[in-house]
Amino acid sequence: MPDLQNILKITRSVGWGAAEILRSYYNGTQKNLDVQYKDDDPVTAADLAVNHFILEKLQAALGNGNEDFAYISEETYKEEQAKHPSCQWSWIIDPLDGTRDFIEKTGEYAIHLALVQEHRPVLAVVAVPEADKLYYATKGGGAFVETRDRQTTPLKVSSRERIEDLTLVVSRSHRNDRLEYLLQHLPCQNQKAVGSVGCKISTIVEQQADIYISLSGKSAPKDWDMAAPELILTEAGGQFTHFDGRPLQYNTGDINQWGGLLASNGQFHEILCREGERILAEWDRVKS
Repeated sequence: MPDLQNILKITRSVGWGAAEILRSYYNGTQKNLDVQYKDDDPVTAADLAVNHFILEKLQAALGNGNEDFAYISEETYKEEQAKHPSCQWSWIIDPLDGTRDFIEKTGEYAIHLALVQEHRPVLAVVAVPEADKLYYATKGGGAFVETRDRQTTPLKVSSRERIEDLTLVVSRSHRNDRLEYLLQHLPCQNQKAVGSVGCKISTIVEQQADIYISLSGKSAPKDWDMAAPELILTEAGGQFTHFDGRPLQYNTGDINQWGGLLASNGQFHEILCREGERILAEWDRVKS
C-alpha cells in the first residue's frame, strides 16, 4: 500500500506547479497556444506542456510506471493502456479540463489528478488556477481546499430543506436537446452556468450549487473528467453515481463514462436519480 499522505503532498505540489504553467499561457506570458483539434475537441500547447510537466514530476517522485503505477492522461491514454492494461494503481490525469473555457478566457478551467486503486479513486487533486485554489481529498480522509498561501479549509456540501431550492450547475457548451428536456423537467429549476467539471464540482463543495448532471450522447465524458472531482465531492459529503445508483468505475479499458451521471450534495440524490430516469424514458417515448 503506497503512503497516500506522502503522495498527496507530492501531488499538491505538482498541482500548484501545473497551475503556474497554465496561467503563463492564459495570461499571455507564453504567446503561442497553437490550438489544434482532436475528435472535434481543442488541444493547445498549454495542454501538452502541462501534461509533460505532470508526468515528469510524478514519475520522478514515484516511479516511471514500469512497476507500481500506470499513468493515464488525456494526451497519452492509448499508449499507456496498452502498456499497463491491468495495473492496480493508476494515475488518471487531465492537464487542462475546460480547454474551450481556457481559450475563451472565462477563467473556468482546472487541472485534475486522481490516483485510482483498481477501479476507484483514493486520492484526488483539482487545481483551479484563476481562483488560486487547490482542492484535494483522500479516501476516508475528508476533502479540503487550499489557497496559494497554504491556508486550508475543510469542505462540506450544502444542506437544503426543499428539493425546489437546489441549484444545478450546467455547461455552456456540452448541451443537446435530450439534456435540455431533462433539465427543464426536473423539480429544481435554479441554474448556474460554469465551465470545466472540476470547476462545477468546486461550486458544489463551496455550497454555491447543489447538483451536476452529465448525459452522454454521441460521445461521453472521460475518466479524467470525473475521477478527481468525484472523490472531492464524495469526501465533502456528496454523492456521484449513475442514475441507477451504480458507482462510477475507472481504468476499465473503456475511458468513456456512458449514460446519465448525477453529482449532488446527497440530500435528494436517489429522488433525482429516479426522476432523471423517468424523464429520459418520457423523452424516448416522445421521440420514438
